[in-house]
Amino acid sequence: MSFARLAKRPARPLLRRGLRALARARRGSTLVEFAVVATPLFALLIAITQTALTFFTQQVLETTVEKSGRHILTGAAQKSGMSKAAFNQVVCATLPAYLKCSNVLIDVQTASSFSTADTAPLKITFDKSGKPTNVTAYNPGNPGDIVVMKVMYLWSVAPGPLGFDLSTLSTGQRLLVATAVFKTEPYQ
Repeated sequence: MSFARLAKRPARPLLRRGLRALARARRGSTLVEFAVVATPLFALLIAITQTALTFFTQQVLETTVEKSGRHILTGAAQKSGMSKAAFNQVVCATLPAYLKCSNVLIDVQTASSFSTADTAPLKITFDKSGKPTNVTAYNPGNPGDIVVMKVMYLWSVAPGPLGFDLSTLSTGQRLLVATAVFKTEPYQ
């Protein structure tokens, strides 16, 4: 068909025929449908993975507090005169390899009773380079004392797609906190 004949035809029937042909074509429809569904699907998968890893790391931190807290509970730390730095090494030795010891903050204090034990996490402050400036305590107590042991970990999280973000600190990190409150054994 020549261009002159096409030019003489009204545009509406051509447009209708073209739209009908486009509606009947199925070659690329699967690809287009997958592209529409893939973005939210992958965003959901990333969010689930990141949340699961954060919960897993929180549980690992709880186990670390339980294991390392036994040194204070049984009086082994007190009898050996364990310093704050030495106790930090005990805690770091129980962490799995994917966690960095430099991101751990440990606070050990005594309380006069279980009801007055301060179990709130520290308000973390940072210097200009993003390092924590908090001074934590290390007071493992004496036989029969009530001890509050907090282990805090600065967990680096990446913001996920579609605005998903697990960070709780201004540095883009999430503060994971594990706390144990116990009465030390009557060691001597």
